[in-house]
Amino acid sequence: MPGTLRDPVHGAIQIDELEASLISSQPVQRLKGIKQLGLVETVYPGASHSRFEHSIGTMHMAGRMAGHLGLCEEEARKVRLAGLLHDLGHSALSHAVEGVLSRNPDIQPIVAGRRVFRHEQFSRQIIEAHPFGEEALEIAERDFGNADELFNQVADIALGGRPPLGQIIVGDLDADRIDFLLRDSHHSGVSLGLVDTDQILQALTISSGRIVLAGQGDYRAEMSQTAAESMLIARAHHYNALIYHPAVQSIRAMLLVALERALSRMDADEARSSIVLFFREYTDPELLDFIWQKGDGTSRDLLARIKYGRVFPLAARFDHRSLSPDIRMALSTISRHGRMRKLFEDALGKKYGSLVDVTVGSGVPRSMRTEANGFFYDESALAAGLVKSLTRQIAISFFSDDRPKISLQEVKMQAERILSFIRSESYLPIDGLLLLFYTLHQMLSETYGQKILVPRIRNITWLYRTVARIKDLGPSGMCGLFDYTFHTDYGFPYSERLFEDIQILVAGGMIYQDERHYELNGKWLQRYEYMLTAQGIKYAEKVADSYSKEAEALANHLRLERHTIPYDVVSLYLKRYTGKKE
Repeated sequence: MPGTLRDPVHGAIQIDELEASLISSQPVQRLKGIKQLGLVETVYPGASHSRFEHSIGTMHMAGRMAGHLGLCEEEARKVRLAGLLHDLGHSALSHAVEGVLSRNPDIQPIVAGRRVFRHEQFSRQIIEAHPFGEEALEIAERDFGNADELFNQVADIALGGRPPLGQIIVGDLDADRIDFLLRDSHHSGVSLGLVDTDQILQALTISSGRIVLAGQGDYRAEMSQTAAESMLIARAHHYNALIYHPAVQSIRAMLLVALERALSRMDADEARSSIVLFFREYTDPELLDFIWQKGDGTSRDLLARIKYGRVFPLAARFDHRSLSPDIRMALSTISRHGRMRKLFEDALGKKYGSLVDVTVGSGVPRSMRTEANGFFYDESALAAGLVKSLTRQIAISFFSDDRPKISLQEVKMQAERILSFIRSESYLPIDGLLLLFYTLHQMLSETYGQKILVPRIRNITWLYRTVARIKDLGPSGMCGLFDYTFHTDYGFPYSERLFEDIQILVAGGMIYQDERHYELNGKWLQRYEYMLTAQGIKYAEKVADSYSKEAEALANHLRLERHTIPYDVVSLYLKRYTGKKE
């Protein structure tokens, strides 16, 4: 029945008849047994809130956003349902199981002929199957006409589809993030900065069928930008305080090893069947019991240490301040390939008698647009800085009761060995992007005397168009090396993954990004220009060796388009550019 729920973050939350029926169903009730932050409560005792609370809060925030944006009642109800159900496929113990599956692709479940390893995929399956009981289906049929069609639409929205509806659930400024930032801060006792929901709502509007930041070069635009910036700041604080905390990292590494060892004692089919249950039926206590029952002595010892707060202390950590650019780039690339990441971490762990964890920042804003038809991160210097800050949050940590002396040279050697394995098996698009910059540098740079003219690519949209064109029409082999997915919703080919890879190259010290202001139709705008660094040249030379045929084909292709390349040149002293001392 319709009613009111009391929430510690949002206060009174009104629910309708269908929502009440769904909330009482087994799939939603299961979320009460899954903590929002996994075992973070070991470090932050108050952080014991559940995915159930978060789902209710996301539903509420989604409804508030839908109301502010002027969506019709039917659309608003669907968005609220998507917020309520978006985490149904979440595994017990937060993201630990996804970490295991990324590292062990051979035990990834196969559903409907496809490998499934992320909770979003399970959420879609559960929502589309809508196992919520006869009462909920009868209400859905009565209110929407067709329950099957309704839940298929809700599943799309929950995964970010059907804009602008899906943007309310999955986006740079969405109901999911707003709720978990508010809720995690409330329960952990960690202040994450100002997340003003009223201000955030006022910052949003719909333009050309998509949610954007309101305002066009006026005070409203300034306030919208401020609201979005506050979310980014809170996101950065959330990562540093709750995810990047050494004890939290240690718990995550211990739990991952305990679960991996338990699953390794089973044959692949049995492991896959169990993993499906982790996402569909298990709660946190049930998964911990599974590890205890199926694991070996090491698994049980790790669980006992976690239970009684005896986590392995941080023995050593190296981050962007102590890692050279080539190691940062290698770790960033390895972290994206789960199986190779496991080999890398296990090899170093065995050598130093430690648990090893490679941590990479996430949550980089990639697609938030403004009503003036620009990108938020282009128009906000603070956002650009925070994007860089989030992207460069990469570290390798060693956890042990002892204090092993870690050699960064050994880390580098292991990373290079693993990278060679990855490149021998598949193309790496970020390598292709760096190879593009390297080829442009070789083609357009000039050295004279003690100076060098370094080319600066002055239009990021040219990079998008060029990569899209090379992928589709370029030389043989380029499709794999530039395997990016593009859309043209903004009037030009755009790829979120390509933007993120550019930011990784910037944060890794491979590419220098500079801001330039220019006038257009009486308005002063800004853009970013990109230049290969001396460190980038050294790293790119190794990349070019791994893709010699592709590098030659790319160079031949770009020479034909040389007259279309938008670039300037910067004159630098060679010693200053290369960093060599007098």
